[in-house]
Amino acid sequence: MSSSNRKSSENRLVYREFGNDNSAALQRPMSAALQRPIEELPPQQQNLRVQATRAGRKGKTVTVITGFQSKPETLQALLKQLKAQCGTGGTVKDNEIEIQGDHKQKILEIVTKLGYKAKISGG
Repeated sequence: MSSSNRKSSENRLVYREFGNDNSAALQRPMSAALQRPIEELPPQQQNLRVQATRAGRKGKTVTVITGFQSKPETLQALLKQLKAQCGTGGTVKDNEIEIQGDHKQKILEIVTKLGYKAKISGG
């Protein structure tokens, strides 16, 4: 294969959803127009649901807290506090907090002391 044929095959565009041809545009962060704004509500206006579940977790029980309308930084700070209080691990996924183990009552007490409106959901 000649060098000119090799160059044209290396630069061939196969698929592009949107944007311009610059490869620098692919490295730029998303513009403000494409990002979804997250409205941060005060804790008193948020209705949380605390639920223990095993679905899709290979039989391991996880306490899931849903209903947050907060920024990721706020969720990370709350996660750190809940993990320390419960003595277990946890994570933030899809604007929900997951704490390992069944800690419904303890988490309900903690978040209500922090000013959130919370209920235990599910059986």
